[in-house]
Amino acid sequence: QVQLVESGGGLVQAGGSLRLSCAASGRTFSSYTMGWFRQAPGKEREFVAATTWSGVMTYYADSVKDRFTISRDNAKSTGYLQMNSLKPEDTAVYSCAAKSPYSSGNYSHPRAYNYWGQGTQVTVSS
Repeated sequence: QVQLVESGGGLVQAGGSLRLSCAASGRTFSSYTMGWFRQAPGKEREFVAATTWSGVMTYYADSVKDRFTISRDNAKSTGYLQMNSLKPEDTAVYSCAAKSPYSSGNYSHPRAYNYWGQGTQVTVSS
C-alpha cells in the first residue's frame, strides 16, 4: 500500500505562486512514477505533470508548461509541484498520484495510477 497526502493549496491572486507537496508512505516511493492531476468543477480530471522515479524525466501538459515544475525528493518520500504565474483557469482540486512500475498505461492517464491523495484546493483569483 501507498498513502499520499497533499498540502500547500490555497488562495492566490493571478500571477502568484504556490508550491504543492505530496508526502508518501507505505512503500518504496522511489520506484513509483509520480503524477499531478487537477479537476475543476464541471470538468474531467486532467493531467498536469509527471516524473519518473529518477526525477530526471519530466512531462507537462501544454497548459502548464514553462509555468509549473514537478520534482521529487526520494530521500524524503515527497513530491512537489511548483506553480508559478498562476491563472484563474488553474483553479481546481489538485491531486498527486503514484504509478507502480508494474502498472501498465501511460503516465498522462489517471487510470494508469494505482494510488491517489485526497486532493488540495487551489483557487486563483483575478
